[in-house]
Amino acid sequence: MAFIFWNPLIRLASAVWAIIPSQSVYKLKKLSFLYFIFISLSASAQQSNTIVTQVSGRITDAVSGAPLPFIRISFTGSSYSTASDNHGNYLLSAPGSFSQVTFSSMGYMPETRKINPGQLNNVSIKLRYAENQLKEVKITSGKKGRYRNKGNPAVELIQQVIDHKERNRMQSSNYLQYDLYERIGLSVFNLSNKFLNGRFFSKYKFMLDTTSKVNGHTQTTLPVFFSEKLFQNYYRKEPSKSIQILNAQKQTNIIKFIDTAGLDIYVNRLYGNSIDIYSNNIFIINRQFLSPIANHAPDFYKFFITDTIKTTAEKLIEISFTPRNKGDLLFEGKLYVTMDGNYAVKSCELNVNKEININFMRSLKVRQDFNKQDSGRYFLVKSNVKADFGLLKNKGIGILGERTAVFSNYKLNAPQPDAFYEGKSEQVAANSYQTDTSYWAHHRPDTLSHQQATVYAHITRLEKMPSFKRATWIASALTGGYANIGPVQLGPLGSTFAYDSQEGARLQLGGRTTPQFNKTIYLEDHIAYGFKDKQVKYNLNTYFSLNKVSPFRYPRDYFKLSYRYDADLPGQSLTVIPEQAALTSFSTGKTDYWLYNKTYTAAYVRDFENHFSFNIALRNWNQQPAGTLEFISNNADNHTIHNLTTSTVELNLRYAPHEQIIQGTEVRHTIHSRYPILNLQFSHAFKDVLNSSYTYNNITANIYKRFYLSQLGYSDITLLGGVTTGKVPFPLLSILRANQSIAYDPDAYNKMNYLEFVSDHYIGINFTHSFSGFILNKIPLIRHLKWREYLSFKVLYGGLRNENNPLFSKDLYQFPVASNGSNGTFALGDTPYVEGGVGIGNIFKFLRIDVIKRFNYLDHPAVSPYGVKLSFDPHL
Repeated sequence: MAFIFWNPLIRLASAVWAIIPSQSVYKLKKLSFLYFIFISLSASAQQSNTIVTQVSGRITDAVSGAPLPFIRISFTGSSYSTASDNHGNYLLSAPGSFSQVTFSSMGYMPETRKINPGQLNNVSIKLRYAENQLKEVKITSGKKGRYRNKGNPAVELIQQVIDHKERNRMQSSNYLQYDLYERIGLSVFNLSNKFLNGRFFSKYKFMLDTTSKVNGHTQTTLPVFFSEKLFQNYYRKEPSKSIQILNAQKQTNIIKFIDTAGLDIYVNRLYGNSIDIYSNNIFIINRQFLSPIANHAPDFYKFFITDTIKTTAEKLIEISFTPRNKGDLLFEGKLYVTMDGNYAVKSCELNVNKEININFMRSLKVRQDFNKQDSGRYFLVKSNVKADFGLLKNKGIGILGERTAVFSNYKLNAPQPDAFYEGKSEQVAANSYQTDTSYWAHHRPDTLSHQQATVYAHITRLEKMPSFKRATWIASALTGGYANIGPVQLGPLGSTFAYDSQEGARLQLGGRTTPQFNKTIYLEDHIAYGFKDKQVKYNLNTYFSLNKVSPFRYPRDYFKLSYRYDADLPGQSLTVIPEQAALTSFSTGKTDYWLYNKTYTAAYVRDFENHFSFNIALRNWNQQPAGTLEFISNNADNHTIHNLTTSTVELNLRYAPHEQIIQGTEVRHTIHSRYPILNLQFSHAFKDVLNSSYTYNNITANIYKRFYLSQLGYSDITLLGGVTTGKVPFPLLSILRANQSIAYDPDAYNKMNYLEFVSDHYIGINFTHSFSGFILNKIPLIRHLKWREYLSFKVLYGGLRNENNPLFSKDLYQFPVASNGSNGTFALGDTPYVEGGVGIGNIFKFLRIDVIKRFNYLDHPAVSPYGVKLSFDPHL
């Protein structure tokens, strides 16, 4: 009101000053100033008559005590509202007389409290989870009709977020530095009352946590794994380099019977160690999900504006999103977008529905919060991922995992010296194992719950109990295949009994020493007997570890001496695919080509931290044919050769950049990633050295890479090739890897017979694509089965020079000839060998069936164009 009267007053004063004497101007100015003061006081008096109600406080979780951000606070019955910040604090102020305030958020029970109208109120509350969760949330627009992107304000806003992604990403900075605290926990839940109250578990009840929340319900859980780590991270944009330094770590678990070094790496990746909402694809739960702000997200998601949130510092738009197709690898949830012109993500909630094609997963919830930094950009400050798994979808024992990451101390464009960025990408500080409680209390940026804080002490107590040690020993033998007896392990137990056409029933006993026996010298031996061939086989190995690490662990650095005598198939050192031993007992066609191999080896093996490794070996190898296989000279006398001996020097090189592994009891398993794996093998044989009969060179190489294609699944591609120089008989040529068992072998030619093809030069490509259910998920009556589709295609091109072909050159061995239904041996011709297949996987969550078609060389004996292969593949 003061401004309404003040402007005419100025104009009137100007006119008066123009006609009155100058000595009176001072008096008029004084009167004008007094009039302005009067009008202002009148306006203030009118304003003071307006009632203002204010309420402030802090909102926390009733169970954990953790602060709750983005809780909606509103004056009941009004449109005035605000939201709590990342620390749970809030302030709501509005003109009017309000007597109630309401607190609400999805997943929590709403609360309404009485307040004093027209006053400043302080209300701090604790919200509880809603025990009855909504099974499905349907979001509809104000207008009826088909959902469309065109003209949809939510899609227009999402497009703004997409257009500003590169600007808002942390990686857009030239230099970036921050600290990271990471906490991972695994717990078992839904344990039966009979088990919990039984005699066996009675002594372990101190381990239970009765306050855990699983999908909004309070559950009694058994913590089995808990880990904390503190990192410093450095990033340089050009040239690109990321360095992570592990400054402190602390870990405990009761599942050590699963003999897998690197379990924390796998769990970390499983629960999203690098979730970036600004990336097109988010890798989590060993799957690639499409981000809701991916470049083409509007083609796969539906978006709706569902709320506007105003705080004293900012205005946010709440956007809800849901997949267009429920079975695809997509999220559903909410985004909170800033309306300050940056269109940055302030917070996000990512969930998945129960129709998604991931095995054993019951729920997945991701929450990320971003804070505005001094630079004006929003950086991630906290990430929380929860997922629970179980054999059955809604009942039975389950495993709950949670990963919490806290980011702090961001520094932009503060480069380190150039020499610093020459260091390793992953570094571990000296004395990083910090078990001191006071250290973690001082350095941990996030508060532990009471139960989390007691996990370390509880597991330490548990490990000292004799009954737990006995149970762990039994579990270790069953899962790892080796039975620990002091400094010796007996096993592998899975190889105790086997059967094949040459040996008949086979019994095997073996064992190896552990670091308890000696940290430098390791022994590994087994002895076996075949009841049909009545032959004793043995494998004697002695390792000399240079780094005091077991030769079965990473990183390896050892010398090895070995002597092995055993039965093998030509071209294959193993007749059993370890993961599918039961299936490999059954074969298609006749398998009667065998060798007894006697091998002496001296080798040196070394792994480097960048996952480059080499193996250099001296080997004396004696092959003796068995079964119906014979070595017959192609000279005029056609005499029989009883055995073939070669002495070679071999060099094997392997490079797997950025590789992450899970170390098993016998072999290590690579966790699939987008990085390639390269292998190169070279061997040279010396004639007349230790009875060696030939001089030749053999070079083989292969490159493997997995390509992730977002919603279309992933492709595994292997390029391979080999060449043999020198004149040699067929047992020393490249015997192409065949598979006559009913088990599907991704690295073999599944419609090729054993010893069917030989060559001295070849190149090939193996291609397998998994659609991860992308097609079948859209077919009614089938999509609920959650089957997955596979395509495979293998091409092999090569040949055999005349000097190595017994049809054109003497002093060689005759190729085996087909007889009694068994295949013979042929040179790989100018026509490439081709086979392809289609498969359906995830049948009953673990079975895969492939139909394989062989496209050529169908005139060979005992060959059929089609075949069915099975595999047990219980993946997530």
